[in-house]
Amino acid sequence: MKRWNIYTPDGMQDILFGRCHVKRDLENKLRKLFLISGYREIETPTVEFYDVFSGDQNLIPQESMFKFTDQQGRVLVLKPDMTIPVARIAATKLKDNIWPVKCCYIGNTFSYNELGGGKQKEFTQAGVEILGVKSPESEAEIIALAVQALQLSGLVDFQIDIGQVDFFRGLMEESGLSPAETEEIRELIDRKDFVGVEHLVNSHAMPYEIKDIVLNLPGYFGSKELIEDLEQRNITGKALKALEYLKNVLDILEDWGYGKYVSVDLGMVQSMNYYTGIVFRGFTYDVGFPVLSGGRYDNLIIKFGRDCPATGFSLGVNMILTALERRKKLPEEPAGGYFILYSNEGRKKAFSISNKLKKDNIRTELDISGMDIEKAKIYAKSKGLDKIMLVINEEDTETIHV
Repeated sequence: MKRWNIYTPDGMQDILFGRCHVKRDLENKLRKLFLISGYREIETPTVEFYDVFSGDQNLIPQESMFKFTDQQGRVLVLKPDMTIPVARIAATKLKDNIWPVKCCYIGNTFSYNELGGGKQKEFTQAGVEILGVKSPESEAEIIALAVQALQLSGLVDFQIDIGQVDFFRGLMEESGLSPAETEEIRELIDRKDFVGVEHLVNSHAMPYEIKDIVLNLPGYFGSKELIEDLEQRNITGKALKALEYLKNVLDILEDWGYGKYVSVDLGMVQSMNYYTGIVFRGFTYDVGFPVLSGGRYDNLIIKFGRDCPATGFSLGVNMILTALERRKKLPEEPAGGYFILYSNEGRKKAFSISNKLKKDNIRTELDISGMDIEKAKIYAKSKGLDKIMLVINEEDTETIHV
């Protein structure tokens, strides 16, 4: 029989030393970026009630969640998503705030089939949300912040694809398809299943112009000119307004100076069912999943009792580290610092020196195992410490470079 006490569960991992340092360093950089951009940090529980994510809300499939019960028999889950708890907070605890509210978070989420985590079932998300306002400027700010986050992480080659859920919904309203058929075609488009889309569309009678656009929707990918071409076609109502909104967002991103990082993907119709307008995903080389995703979710917070527009994004910290590692750009743990050896006569002096060095933010470690010089050199080198200080007594010290 296997000794499970020496293993981690499938999809969970230990993160050791250097990689843990790099991960925490990235999290701290992202936190600083969010805070200086006007976002205030919040923290939501690791454990939430099942009803927050599913139940009557039906936001996340129950089979993807880690579930268990409390002492009263109520169903609990390990948090599978960061945005939904923010929506709960917005509806229940931010009633007296001056809007808009800008918040940020960094924390772990858990899911059995979360593609954004690769093969992992526990992964760290860092993200931001803007609550209480709907405008092209809010979408553009969120996407600009996503670009800045990816730049800050050390990625150079990345792209953010932007879609518009309302464009698809507007087309479906004009197509005459039932809600069930609309959901079926949404799933096919999201998978880029051209054959499946063609089969379903051709089996229904709908206006020729709408049929042609829907058939080609999975391939509508490119620049702002794509939107301008579609605006010349027989599109009206919600679909046309959605294109105009998207074009405004792209214009604002050009003024941010980030136009080169974004492209249009009108075939992007997110599988997460709470998005209502602009949606986007961030991609980079060597990783088969989005490293970030986000969008507008104006109908989410009302599920918790308050009508409030919102938009935001979350970034997969683990996926960013994987991308950097595969590109051979993963930072190394910083080297340098002192390993201090001391005699009984020099102990007090050694402690004083150690405290002063640490106060000056210099990495310092004291010998607590009585090493000789040769062992100390091997140990210091393994820890990335480049100097050994010998404290002989209150007056005499000697420094050796490793």
